[in-house]
Amino acid sequence: MIGLADVQAARERILGRVKRTPLVSSESLSRRIGAHVYLKLELFQKTGSFKVRGAFNKVLSLPEGRRGRGLVAVSGGNHAQAVAYVGGQLGLPSIILMPDKTPRNYIDATRGYGAQVVLVPDAHEAFQQIAEYEKEGWTSIHPFSEPLVMAGQGTVGWEIVEDLPQVTDVVASIGGGGFIGGIATAVKSVKPDVRIWGVETEGADAMTQALAAGHPVRLTAITSVARTLGAPSVTEETLHMARKYLENVTLVPDAEAMSALRLLLERAKVLAEPAASCTLAAAERLREQFGPTSHVVLVLCGGNVAVDDVCRYPA
Repeated sequence: MIGLADVQAARERILGRVKRTPLVSSESLSRRIGAHVYLKLELFQKTGSFKVRGAFNKVLSLPEGRRGRGLVAVSGGNHAQAVAYVGGQLGLPSIILMPDKTPRNYIDATRGYGAQVVLVPDAHEAFQQIAEYEKEGWTSIHPFSEPLVMAGQGTVGWEIVEDLPQVTDVVASIGGGGFIGGIATAVKSVKPDVRIWGVETEGADAMTQALAAGHPVRLTAITSVARTLGAPSVTEETLHMARKYLENVTLVPDAEAMSALRLLLERAKVLAEPAASCTLAAAERLREQFGPTSHVVLVLCGGNVAVDDVCRYPA
């Protein structure tokens, strides 16, 4: 578990390394939801997602002599690019283990940041192989379930509270649960009455299943178009944080996430990936929870989606 002090330390540690992303209001979405709606544009972050915050915090917490041969991580999406970018910025080589069905745009972008990409059959195999790299002296960075990583992601929540003191609700998506756990820690430590709403898409619902079962559940496959929500399972730590902090987890179908993606593109002029646009789809479903005095922040966590893929998604 992490606390506010961990998030504050992360904020100081990564200052100047990451962007303070904008928080903007949306009149059209406010009318649609029936509340004051704001967008936290984390998709404008370096590498196109929040992931660099946690990766920088983990690596910068280690003295230079203890960073090993370089960085190694498992990811089929945004974490891959973040670790590759952090390695390049700090002069460290990086190896990313990626499922072989990872979309080409993610592979190309990760290589573009200077990482060596190793394709493996699936995420489960990748997590098994990473132990061998650790034995050889590589520093691994977990995509979500690591205190330093979660504290780094929590700086998003700190920025929300600073930029919008009247915030009443935050809607954020869940992959493995570290991102929303970090945000919730920061927000609720300062403003305990703020409600945190989690979101998953059908076919990438590891947290929903874990909450129902009372323990982490390993998904047999990720079938959602929101591939960057495709953690094979949550952990005991992130499950505990979800129980502690979240009002609930709203499960939305891909079709609603894609409809929200198009709406954000038309109204807000931002191209969010489905793992981010699903927050708007969830807010639509949660409309009755909000009112004219509500100040609702939708966290758009990433924008790494290929235009060709958007065109191929079903309407």
